[in-house]
Amino acid sequence: MRAPPRRRWRTWWLKQLHTWHWVSAALSLIGMLLFAITGITLNHAATISASPVVTQRAGELPAPLRASLAHSPANDAPLPAPVAAAVLTAVGLDPGARAGEWSDDEVYVAMPHPGGDAWVSINRASGKITAEVTDRGWISYLNDLHKGRNAGGAWFWFIDVFAGACILFTLTGLLLLQLHARHRPSTWPLVGAGLAIPALIAVLLIH
Repeated sequence: MRAPPRRRWRTWWLKQLHTWHWVSAALSLIGMLLFAITGITLNHAATISASPVVTQRAGELPAPLRASLAHSPANDAPLPAPVAAAVLTAVGLDPGARAGEWSDDEVYVAMPHPGGDAWVSINRASGKITAEVTDRGWISYLNDLHKGRNAGGAWFWFIDVFAGACILFTLTGLLLLQLHARHRPSTWPLVGAGLAIPALIAVLLIH
């Protein structure tokens, strides 16, 4: 004897929700763990001490390449590719296609990255290369990933995909709660508490 259409539809819908729920949970599991941990470290940033390590480097641009810095392009133009390659060889930093700040005396390229900072300065006349790298530690690195700070395009898109997986995980969880709520009387009071607690804190305790 076949089950009534309403029951078959409910069984199919429940199976789909469980599938979407566990797939979205698997996709977002590590990301949610990372963002939860860094939420704590960011919330306690003032009490988590970090001692930045600053490293200075120096080098010299080969004479044949200095002529390529003689003309003044637009202020945010990147270094010519051969010059950027020479900088990488000399000081171990790749300015790549990053914007440069061109002045009469030098070209300055800022290279911030998660958990630290770096910059390169090239004297346009002498070809002298000066560089500095700052490392603020792995906690700062993870905190910057949480904020998407200086993390590049790939991480930008990862955050969007991860956020979409979290939304799907949450909405399918809500629908599963709806389907099982009549057998679990505490479901909606708990959901209501999850809404009311942050709302009351925001209204009453944040000024």
